[in-house]
Amino acid sequence: MLVWALFLLGIFFFLALDLGVFNRKAHIISVREASLWTGIWVTLSMLFSGVIYWLYATGKMDNVDSLKPMDSSLKYITGYLIELSLSVDNIFVIAVIFGSFNIPQKYQHRVLFWGILGAIIFRALMIFFGVALIKKFSFTTYIFGAFLIFTAIKMLVSQQKVFNPKKSFIYRNLRKFLPITSNMQGQKFFIKLRYITAATPLFIALVIIEFTDILFALDSVPAILAITSDPFLVFSSNIFAILGLRSMYFFLAHMINKFYHLKYSLVAILSFVGVKLILAHYYTFPEWFSLSFIGLALLLGIIASTRNEKE
Repeated sequence: MLVWALFLLGIFFFLALDLGVFNRKAHIISVREASLWTGIWVTLSMLFSGVIYWLYATGKMDNVDSLKPMDSSLKYITGYLIELSLSVDNIFVIAVIFGSFNIPQKYQHRVLFWGILGAIIFRALMIFFGVALIKKFSFTTYIFGAFLIFTAIKMLVSQQKVFNPKKSFIYRNLRKFLPITSNMQGQKFFIKLRYITAATPLFIALVIIEFTDILFALDSVPAILAITSDPFLVFSSNIFAILGLRSMYFFLAHMINKFYHLKYSLVAILSFVGVKLILAHYYTFPEWFSLSFIGLALLLGIIASTRNEKE
């Protein structure tokens, strides 16, 4: 419990430092600043794999799956890469939401900041119940595996439809119960209009981003559970990927359409982890193989996309 408490305190410390020091004043985040923070979060995430090794080597972490220190580090890195790769579609949807509600660039960081706090809570709940299901009902791995393979096939054969936030179920129902205004007063989520308090586009964008994150988690959480059912490894890899998602959004948002072939990388990754879940009771893939497959799939998708862009 002490390790969990220290980890959460560390995460909230970084978030407080982010909002209270580095981004106290609303400003447009440049590509240079976004690339710097993306590099910082990726570096911190990779360095944390060393912390994972130390925790499991010294017995300071409750090793529920009796993992070797190196295996625990590799599982963490693999889970982190899976979550990071599946965040590509999430970045595209966030960009569409901001564009639909005309959210100024200098206020987008605030929305993503509070969105991360909600994502941490929702992911923690989904991971807790997902791990509990796998531990108690072993057949759950077949359900999760089949779901991931179905998702991969659907992603492969379906035509990409443009997401319209203003026609979404969430937005239509929010309008029924909450006064909404198109006016904004700085970074405020709510403003006073005569006798009522109305939600600004910032708050509406935040709510829709939270719900879309839950939908994306339906893929990413089972995918990481295919790597390990150790709750700390699943949660930490998930959270580090989410924390880096904000800076990655500002870095990739304007060029996301260029990475067209990453779609096939995601199909390959989802199919692989789906098969891994289904075969979990009969065969265990070596950790180096899982990590190599996922890394190679991402690399090939990026190379194919950049070559296609040059042509």
